[in-house]
Amino acid sequence: MNKVWIGAGVVFVLLVILGMVIHGMLLGPIYATMEGMVRPEAEMKMWIIFVVDAVVAYFFTLIFSKGYENKGIAEGVRYGAYIGVMFGISMGYGSYASMPIPYSLALQWFLYSVVEYIICGVALAMIFKPKAAAA
Repeated sequence: MNKVWIGAGVVFVLLVILGMVIHGMLLGPIYATMEGMVRPEAEMKMWIIFVVDAVVAYFFTLIFSKGYENKGIAEGVRYGAYIGVMFGISMGYGSYASMPIPYSLALQWFLYSVVEYIICGVALAMIFKPKAAAA
């Protein structure tokens, strides 16, 4: 169970860092043009984002641990891709269907979600990999 908590901690840190890169640096200029659609930075409720990231990190790791097959980095890539597509399709295209956002933003939300969760899946594959037996 210790690896679940370590993995969740690592995934949480990755989600926070990748979130800052994706939403702050890469998509920030797009958000700046969406007045009324996105809260101004001063009004953002960042504590909620941190709670969401913590819950997602824990369950992302817990689910990985239940199906872990010790198949190396490829297992992390595959798991991350599955979860990334699941979250990304909802965030990108679910939002596009109901909000007046540009298609390019929907596509980027989808693609960045897939990449983000692949990175997190690879991290978990490395954390869960059994230690080599001592000679």
